[in-house]
Amino acid sequence: MSLNLLEQLRKMTVVVADTGDIQAIEQFTPRDATTNPSLITAAAQMPEYQEIVDQTLLQAKKDAGASATPNQVVSLAFDRLAVSFGLKILQIIPGRVSTEVDARLSYDTEATVAKARDLIAQYAAAGITPDRVLIKIASTWEGIKAGEILEKEGIHCNLTLLFGLHQAIACAEAGITLISPFVGRILDWYKKETGRDSYPSAEDPGVLSVTTIYNYYKKFGYKTEVMGASFRNIGEITELAGSDLLTISPALLAQLKETIGELPRKLDPSKAAGMTIEKISIDKATFDKMHASDRMANDKLQEGIEGFTKALESLEKLLAERLTKLETVSAAA
Repeated sequence: MSLNLLEQLRKMTVVVADTGDIQAIEQFTPRDATTNPSLITAAAQMPEYQEIVDQTLLQAKKDAGASATPNQVVSLAFDRLAVSFGLKILQIIPGRVSTEVDARLSYDTEATVAKARDLIAQYAAAGITPDRVLIKIASTWEGIKAGEILEKEGIHCNLTLLFGLHQAIACAEAGITLISPFVGRILDWYKKETGRDSYPSAEDPGVLSVTTIYNYYKKFGYKTEVMGASFRNIGEITELAGSDLLTISPALLAQLKETIGELPRKLDPSKAAGMTIEKISIDKATFDKMHASDRMANDKLQEGIEGFTKALESLEKLLAERLTKLETVSAAA
């Protein structure tokens, strides 16, 4: 009897759950899990996770002190909520959780480093060692430089919102632990740009981008891991079978689990080693020039930062409303 696609994929690629939904993580038992502001905001609105939100808010109120304003309490709770979800996730998975730095800091190296250190300190206070956490940072030049500083301190990073080879090379040269090139968002851009409704999976622009990055890394022996992300369909996933890791939504994990068929390996380090590939050295001037000439990467990076920023603002509003309710209940008791 043939194995399903998910079982076969796990034989060549580390499968990661791309969700803040703890129940979904329990269902699919991935090694690692990734979260982002949008996922945390969605999870925070689910009734089953209200206790996590409430506990985080009440602890933040206590720690902030009696004189703290509601905005100060919400700000403190906001910083802690992603860690609260991360701690719950780490009780389930054997590997690492990715926790994202505030997207509003994406162009500020020093502030990103400070926020990452704070997140790691919160995990450490809960007994979690740095090897079980990946700090997610947007792949701006400033974000990559922050990641370089953090990696030297033993804080491992996941550089996200990555759309171009120039970003990937800069991450590898900075010694970043892992990158998350966004497959589906690249496809979205090309569909809008060309007016096409679809692409064959093997010609999908997002698939081709990740394949290029993977082969470049393996050709030149970089240790940075490639984790394809942001998938729109299982065809994109199967075309990247063999990638170091793939982070996949619960809906697509379910489709892979339900699908029986052969899954050949598409990405292979031994094949990449024999390829003729030009090596590129990236400094800031080269990075800026390549980024400016790559309209897709330019558009999608900025759009991604803006999208995560909106999710963060929504989460702050949600926390403020929940804090008001909790205070009303407390006052009435």
